[in-house]
Amino acid sequence: MADRRVVRATPDFFALIDAQLGDERGPNDEPTSAEFEAYELLAIIERFAIGWDDLPQQFPGRPEYRLLIAAGRLVPMVAVVGQHAPDGAVELIDIAIDLHGPWR
Repeated sequence: MADRRVVRATPDFFALIDAQLGDERGPNDEPTSAEFEAYELLAIIERFAIGWDDLPQQFPGRPEYRLLIAAGRLVPMVAVVGQHAPDGAVELIDIAIDLHGPWR
C-alpha cells in the first residue's frame, strides 16, 4: 500500500471555490461554498492522500502535478489539480466545479 500523503489546500484554492459557488445557493439550487467544503472537499482530500500515484499527470512529463476528475455528491463534476510540494505534502492549487453536467 502506498504511503498516505499530507494534503493541504492553499488560500487561493479556497478563493476559487468561493468565486465559483459563493455564500448563497444558486438560482438552480447550486450548493454554497461552505456546503461544498463540508460535503465534497474531504473526499477530494482523501483521494489525493491515498491515491496520488494513481492520478494522471496534468502535464505529461511533469509528475509533480496531478489531476483528479470526479463526480460529486452536490455537483455533477469537479476537476482538482494537486501539486507535490518540496516538503512531500500535496497542495491543492486549482479547482473547476461543473454545476451543469453533460446533460444540459
